[in-house]
Amino acid sequence: MPTKILHKEKLIPGRTSKLVLDAPQIASTAKPGHFVILRVDEHGERFPLTIADTDPVNGTISIVYLVLGRSTQLLEELEEGQEILDVCGPLGRATVIEKFPAPKKVICVGGGTGVAAMHHIAKGHHNAGNYVIACIGARNKDLLLFHKELSLFCDEVLVSTDDGSFGQKGIVTDLVRARLDSEGENIAEVVGVGPVPMMQAVAELTRGYGVKTTVSLNSLMVDGLGMCGACRVTVGGEMKFTCVDGPEFDGHLVDFAELRSRLASFRAEEKIEAENHRCHCFEKKEG
Repeated sequence: MPTKILHKEKLIPGRTSKLVLDAPQIASTAKPGHFVILRVDEHGERFPLTIADTDPVNGTISIVYLVLGRSTQLLEELEEGQEILDVCGPLGRATVIEKFPAPKKVICVGGGTGVAAMHHIAKGHHNAGNYVIACIGARNKDLLLFHKELSLFCDEVLVSTDDGSFGQKGIVTDLVRARLDSEGENIAEVVGVGPVPMMQAVAELTRGYGVKTTVSLNSLMVDGLGMCGACRVTVGGEMKFTCVDGPEFDGHLVDFAELRSRLASFRAEEKIEAENHRCHCFEKKEG
C-alpha cells in the first residue's frame, strides 16, 4: 500500500539517506532483524531494506539506504510528503535476543549502511538488559553513520576509520579483536551487519575465540516470501532462503564465497540500468 515519507535526512549527501515512513501496522509488529520490501513506483523492481528503527507509538519505521542502483536512485528522488507505492513487511525472522547474565556482554559490529540495521539489533539487546558494545567503522569520519544514535543507549561505542580521522585508525575487526582479547569469556555473542567481506572477516576472527557469531545477510531478493529462490544461500551445507529462514544466520556456517559470487551475478546489468536512469534524469532537467 502507498506509504508516506514523513521525514527525509541525507546522512551522507549524494550517497546515503534515512527515511521515516508512516507505517503503523509494520511499526506495531516489527522487531530487530526484520526487513521490508519496497517498490517505488508501478514500473519499479522490488528490493529489500532492513528496518533501522521503529516507533510503535507514532506508527513510524526508519529505513536507511545507499544510493547505488536504479531503484535507490528513484527512492532518493522522493521528498517528504510524497509516497512510496508499496512497502511490505515486516518480513524475515526477527533477531533471537536473550538476556545474558553479568558479566556477559554483546558486541554489535556494523559497517557501511549496515550500521543502521545493526542499530536496531543493538537497541534490542539493550532493551533486553544486555551490556552492549558497538563497534562501527568507515573509511573516514564523513562516512560514519549512527554514532550519535548508538551513543544514546549502548554501554560503549568504539569507532575505527581507515584514515584515522575519527576514533582508532584501522578496520573494525581490529576493535573486535582487541575486545575479545581483553574480555575473554565475557563476550557472549558477536553480531555483524554490513558488507559481506566485513561480515566474513568478523566470522573468521571470532571462530578462533569460539564465540557465537550472528550475521545478517544481504542476498538478492525478488518476492521476499521464499517462492522465487533468488536469495538462496548455503548455511552449514544446507540450502536456506534468506528471506524466510533469515536474514540472520550463524556466521561460522555461512558459505561466504558462494554469497559473494551470487551478489555479483547482475552487477553489469545493474550498472547499465543506473547509468540509463542518470542519463534520463539529465535529459529531463535539460528539457
